[in-house]
Amino acid sequence: MYAIIESGGKQFRVEEGGKLRVAALAAEVGAEVTLDKVLLLGGAETAVGTPYVENAKVTAQVVDHGRGDKILVFKKWRRNDSRCLQGHRQNYTTIKITSITA
Repeated sequence: MYAIIESGGKQFRVEEGGKLRVAALAAEVGAEVTLDKVLLLGGAETAVGTPYVENAKVTAQVVDHGRGDKILVFKKWRRNDSRCLQGHRQNYTTIKITSITA
């Protein structure tokens, strides 16, 4: 059985036992997190939500928190001798899917 969930404005395909990096969640390491924005349940029978599947949830355990690689944003305005350089590192949370319930 698999599910498509929404977390942090992005959609992910998850299965039981899989690990996933999502946008930072406010939860301690080792805590149980319930993701109730389930868009689709797949397997023997497929259930498609409008927009979410009712009474469906995905339970996960927080493995760790971290920061992604630095990306550089460089802007240059030609003929103006103007430049702008910014760096950004996105925070993330690694979760392990423990169960999918419908």
